[in-house]
Amino acid sequence: MWERILWAFALALIITLILGPLLIPVLRVLKFGQNIREEGPKRHLAKAGTPTMGGIIFLVSIVVSALVMAEKPTSLEMVMLLAAMLGYGLIGFVDDFIKVVMHRNLGLRAYQKLIGQVALAVLLTWAANRYLGRGTDLIIPFTSIHLELGIFYYPFVAFIIVGITNAVNLTDGLDGLAAGTTFFSMLSYIAIAFLAASQGGRVAILAYESDLAVFAAACAGGCLGFLRFNKNPARVFMGDTGSLALGGALVGLAVLTKTELTLLILGGVYVVEAFSVILQVISYQTTGKRIFRMSPLHHHFELGGWHEWKVVIVFWLASILCGVLGVIAYIQGLF
Repeated sequence: MWERILWAFALALIITLILGPLLIPVLRVLKFGQNIREEGPKRHLAKAGTPTMGGIIFLVSIVVSALVMAEKPTSLEMVMLLAAMLGYGLIGFVDDFIKVVMHRNLGLRAYQKLIGQVALAVLLTWAANRYLGRGTDLIIPFTSIHLELGIFYYPFVAFIIVGITNAVNLTDGLDGLAAGTTFFSMLSYIAIAFLAASQGGRVAILAYESDLAVFAAACAGGCLGFLRFNKNPARVFMGDTGSLALGGALVGLAVLTKTELTLLILGGVYVVEAFSVILQVISYQTTGKRIFRMSPLHHHFELGGWHEWKVVIVFWLASILCGVLGVIAYIQGLF
């Protein structure tokens, strides 16, 4: 099993490194340049025009690598993971296309994106229960306690899914931040999926559980390869195409490994980023004052004088810590 996992990682990494120099000039010629918000940090204005929608680069590598190295490429596990990733990626692609190609700054309206995201979330949870026997229970992190929610499982987990996918999108605000953070999150999911396959994990059907680890490895390899072009100063941005797709990949793994709540620990950086935006909005709407210099949280530190790379490195370290805690939380539940 480890051979396929390592090859999936390596293949995705290599394909991304090959595709990057080929596709980035194409995105530049097509003038798929990033628009920079004027209300954002002023130093970011210099990034205007940098090619975006670069998530296509690692999405191709992930799909190819996962299918080539999977034990059974047509297994329901692999199909659902790819559908979750590409489904959310499609929403991001349409949003990017409207903003970049059609020059409509707002892209998809919030309610339009929400409808698509909720629909995908409900479909994913229903299919995982109906066809893979994942059940409607939640497992409390660090314990083996199963909390049966019945029909309420679907809206609750859909809320987590939509929240995490959008949180990953919010995290994509500095060069290399989302790609690096997700790289470390995927390393944790390689470990969790490997344990699920080798130890029996927490799920009812164990037909092709090793393919979950293969998929996570492909995602990790794709993210690492993309950092070659996305690190500061970025030659390309992943756009909503990439960030929402990575969010979809994470929530797909969470649902299929029964780590829906553990994801909130493992993906703690995303959660904190999202809550910083929520708290900022609530504070400003109720008191007229801001808690942070700017939200999401990474901009708060940037406006505090931290160099962009320093913010990214600190957030990466936080992601490593969250990932380790997430794996520990999963292991504790096995015994």
